[in-house]
Amino acid sequence: MTTALHHDMPANTLDAARVLSDVSRQWDGDIVRQITDYIAIPAKSPGFDADWATHGHIETVVRNAAQWIEAQKVPGLTLEVVRLGQRTPVLFFEIPATGPSATTVLMYGHLDKQPEFTGWRHDLGPWTPKLEDGKLYGRGSADDGYAVYASIAAVQALKAQNTPHPRIVGLIETCEESGSYDLLPYVDALRPRLGDVGLVVCLDSGAGNYDQLWLTTSLRGLAGGVLKVEVLTEGVHSGDASGVVPSSFRIMRQVLDRLEDSATGRLLPASFHCEIPAERLAQAKATAAILGDELHKRFPWAHHDCGGATNFTLPTTTDPVEALLNRTWRPTLSVTGAEGLPAFKDAGNVLRPYTAFKLSLRLPPLVDAVQAVQQLKTLLEDNAPYQAKVTFEGGSGATGWNAPSTVPWFEQALNSASLAHFGEPCGTIGQGGTIPLMNMLSAGFPQAQMMVCGVLGPKSNAHGPNEFLHLPYAKKLTAAVAHVMAQCP
Repeated sequence: MTTALHHDMPANTLDAARVLSDVSRQWDGDIVRQITDYIAIPAKSPGFDADWATHGHIETVVRNAAQWIEAQKVPGLTLEVVRLGQRTPVLFFEIPATGPSATTVLMYGHLDKQPEFTGWRHDLGPWTPKLEDGKLYGRGSADDGYAVYASIAAVQALKAQNTPHPRIVGLIETCEESGSYDLLPYVDALRPRLGDVGLVVCLDSGAGNYDQLWLTTSLRGLAGGVLKVEVLTEGVHSGDASGVVPSSFRIMRQVLDRLEDSATGRLLPASFHCEIPAERLAQAKATAAILGDELHKRFPWAHHDCGGATNFTLPTTTDPVEALLNRTWRPTLSVTGAEGLPAFKDAGNVLRPYTAFKLSLRLPPLVDAVQAVQQLKTLLEDNAPYQAKVTFEGGSGATGWNAPSTVPWFEQALNSASLAHFGEPCGTIGQGGTIPLMNMLSAGFPQAQMMVCGVLGPKSNAHGPNEFLHLPYAKKLTAAVAHVMAQCP
């Protein structure tokens, strides 16, 4: 959800044009090459690669990023690859303050990736980087392997102008796409070294367009798991059994009808909804005026010819305000995987013994994920049709996040940065995805301001095919981060 941030801008100690020139030169001369190499490494998150430690891909991307950071020779920077037992590693760096600011800035990103997915354009692939029309294609490019490189480049831009900056620490994890279950132990272990964080810079979020800086104001939570319906111990001839043995797929439909109105997609249990704050409703209306139809037109809709006309799949709503609220403050269900369904070439006339779906339930920011998973289990398992064996095994889960109120200096700095590097005021936008770290940090550092931004704008397609990093936007975002850090009190 977006609205311009209107405040008088303080005098900026940075030469904005030079900042953008410096970071652009570093992106073009070095960072693009680093991210290109990163794309080629299948560093899938441990939730998608149980043998991640043996395969060594996560270790490779962490080592490469660490070596690059050290090669930058940022004055005062110290770096460590931190390891806790068998957990995925994290990168931790620290840069002492060079000015009077009492703020500690925490810069966050991750290097683990989503799995390949299908449907990539014929000349693209998840591990095949390609630069085309200012976009760098490949898995992890925008989500968010670029973050560690952009963070260091922003610091270097400050150093280049001898601009006083606050103390800066960096935390780059490798478990984010699996729900960050390894991260909290690291945060606890590193808490004395993190210090009193006053600003978090998280570059793992999205943008409403590529024309201005966007501040994320909320993130949905997630309750996931596997729902399985079993009716037989083995498959049987469908001609013999159908009509007597109930279909596991039909029972699956009945069970899911308890959760979702299939005609509208509305989640039925009231406990999965929350009241939308008035401030977020107002921002949604402002956003709708800026982005309009792009909120639904940006997706790759399937289409077909019908009577000489091309019919596209219709969105659930064409009202921009409702579209924003649906994707940020209302729960939605997606089936992201299935088992028990053979491929067409293997599908004989057999009544299958079971059907299993992997469920992904996006939760409003203020709904507790742990309770939601428990409620899901009770709702889906109890009183199964035909006394079938229905089980729900909870998997990934994370409570969403609603940003704290924005203090004047931060609001002014964001607006100043966006105007300096984009020529448009900063907007605010809620995101439908989940970043588990944000709730952890808000709980641990309740006074911190949260600069949650990112490059995931229209059609960037994180998690899906043809993911790309919009390079012109990434450069300006890097410059904007430097601009904001320079104004920390």
